[in-house]
Amino acid sequence: MKKLVIITLLLLNTAMAQVKKGENVPDLNFKTLLNAPNKQVKLSSLKGKVMIIEFWATWCGACLNAMPHLNQLQKTYPKQVQVITVSSESEKRIATFLKSRPSVLWSAVDTEETISKLFPHQLIPHTVVISPEGKLIATTNPESITALVIDSILQKKQVHLPEKTDLMYGSPEELMLTVFPLPKGIEPRFLMQKEIKGAPGFSTTYPLDSIFKGRRITAVNLGISDLYRLAYGSFGSKRVVDSTRSTDKVIAYCVDLIVEKNEQLLPEFQQELLKRFDVKAKIIKQLKDVEVLKIIDPDKFKKIPLNTNGKRSYFARHGEIDQQSITMADFASYLESYGSRKQIVVDETNSISKFDIKFSFQPENPNSLEKQLFEMGLILEKKQQLIDVLMIYHSK
Repeated sequence: MKKLVIITLLLLNTAMAQVKKGENVPDLNFKTLLNAPNKQVKLSSLKGKVMIIEFWATWCGACLNAMPHLNQLQKTYPKQVQVITVSSESEKRIATFLKSRPSVLWSAVDTEETISKLFPHQLIPHTVVISPEGKLIATTNPESITALVIDSILQKKQVHLPEKTDLMYGSPEELMLTVFPLPKGIEPRFLMQKEIKGAPGFSTTYPLDSIFKGRRITAVNLGISDLYRLAYGSFGSKRVVDSTRSTDKVIAYCVDLIVEKNEQLLPEFQQELLKRFDVKAKIIKQLKDVEVLKIIDPDKFKKIPLNTNGKRSYFARHGEIDQQSITMADFASYLESYGSRKQIVVDETNSISKFDIKFSFQPENPNSLEKQLFEMGLILEKKQQLIDVLMIYHSK
């Protein structure tokens, strides 16, 4: 009961300024518009059109996947619909993106997030639909906005769209404490519960926590296959052969495991999963297309800053990395997860040093990453190689 109260308070505290369904939307002022006839526009000047406000980011894969669909809607209804994408990234970043990915959509820059405060959300993409009369129809997902939906709105028919309501929280740590409160004695345990609606999917092994490092793993809103990937050593998605996946909606779970000793963590995680699901996993060797990270210019490579303070940090996302005390093997893992070509990356630099690496690139432009690697004296070469692959399969 206490957990439910905490979650409810989090939602209430962050939704104070939220525009409710059916209410008039304030006269929003899109002050910095790109890819549009004017540099700025007010919502009131667009009355008579169906307005779609799409919150997104250039590093958000799901957002980029939604753009062609929204682009096509705008082309289909050039006079009846106006889509405005809204990002908190810089004007320069959005302008650079649009050069590589031309679009008919207007792009608003909202670095102060004044617009997003009216439509609170934690996850993107986040889609706001406003009627021609200026009333909020729904906050939903971009794939839910179809031609049939647009036609119904224009004909003043009632539409029923799936509501997207995010669980608002200050940080992943705050959310995890809400889902899995710590026991008084921090004794070993295994807890599992169903999906937390409106929260993202993520996991942690507490690498910076002096108490839990190596002996605790927490997963929020992950499917069975993703839990097995964690339990067998955090296999990247490209290194998994999964015969259990279906076209059905993935059922998500939240898991928290605490053990006494580091060496118990993964074996116990595997055993707990085997008790609960008719799924097994094993590690096999398989020939795969990979990209090999190599040093091509030793002089440039020597200029990469070496870590001196011994502190490890972990910030990474599509198009950006800022990590301290990172090995080349760690860097190869980053490139595999967040690089431009979505390929398995194998480290063959033979370097055991630890570096501080910070740079950004344009995920939509593979050449920008290649250029960055070249400046570091590195290159990615394509080849085929036998690698460890996690096979996930039904036990029956």
